[in-house]
Amino acid sequence: MKFLIIDSIYHPEELAKAQENATPGESILFPPSQGTYFLIRSLRKLGHQVDAFVRNAPILFGKRNLRLERFTGVRSLATLMTALSLRLPRAHPDFRLRNRRLLATVAAYEPDIILMFGNNRVVFPETLAAIKSRYGCKVVYLGFDSPLVFSRAIERTAAPLYDLVLVNDYYHGTQWLDLGATRMEVLPISACDPEFHHPYTLSASEQVEFACEVGFVGTLLPPNLYSLRIKALEAIKDCGLGVWSIHDLPSSLQPYYRGQALGEKMLRVLCGSKIQVNPHGDSMRYGGNMRLFEAAACGIFQIADDLPGISKWFTPGETIATYHSTDHLRKQVAYYLKHDDERQGIALQAQAHVYANHTYDQRMATLVSLLE
Repeated sequence: MKFLIIDSIYHPEELAKAQENATPGESILFPPSQGTYFLIRSLRKLGHQVDAFVRNAPILFGKRNLRLERFTGVRSLATLMTALSLRLPRAHPDFRLRNRRLLATVAAYEPDIILMFGNNRVVFPETLAAIKSRYGCKVVYLGFDSPLVFSRAIERTAAPLYDLVLVNDYYHGTQWLDLGATRMEVLPISACDPEFHHPYTLSASEQVEFACEVGFVGTLLPPNLYSLRIKALEAIKDCGLGVWSIHDLPSSLQPYYRGQALGEKMLRVLCGSKIQVNPHGDSMRYGGNMRLFEAAACGIFQIADDLPGISKWFTPGETIATYHSTDHLRKQVAYYLKHDDERQGIALQAQAHVYANHTYDQRMATLVSLLE
């Protein structure tokens, strides 16, 4: 089959590094800091053709506007312009041009399947409707977040056009069905690639830079969307906590900030910790974020919040540890810091488990079977 990926590039510097280090003839369309990179690798390994349309690549103003999206919580002219474009996307001249370019791309490439990633701010519903009508493409929407909290109006309006919605979180899937989507499946878009997600041997300087008793890598702002994460980390900040994020941190956790971490550096950061804590965001109450599978693949012991999906994909006490309150989290951290052999045994079992059951190759094979 011919797949056309529609997604944004969020980490252009990581993409530039990956393209610079690519083998001759290797086509890298997205950075390895995004799951899209691994989905494309797996689809190609399965024998499918894959191309991409980068929806956040400007046309009128060139690539100088394609940069890392970093949340600071500070209002500026740029954030106000972004907010305006989200409210009135059709009034944005560059967005209109990008929709025309997408139509031309589909006409030239003639894909069988369009994989539309979530957080779409650009592609209009009428553009998707025209594509389906003219070319008979199936549209699969891949969503990481709750459509009621994070999605844009143009995404929600387009819900009836999605032939299939794939979600990590079951509750998000039911929300998409309520919005009019034809079908949904709980198939975590996050997974691991054993060639990339594996234990890394740290240099002497990295051992110093990344070492911590308890680590966290992820987003913590805005606080109204990540309050549960913030409370969890605040509860263990005296347990040797280290926090890495590409975004700013709430003031209570700024003393524990250790820097940004993307791509391979993020995996090396994971390998520097004894424990990775993985509280999900406030709107993800089923579970299934990217770190859940990546940390396990790196052979790192993980404590996650006790959510339905965690017990579906892992076995608490065997391949992961869970907590049901901040007091319980403190007890879990204290216990496993004192029991090295038990902690390391669970981490090794978790790695074997995700390699056997949660790879991107398996995810994409399942996606293809659902489409067939």
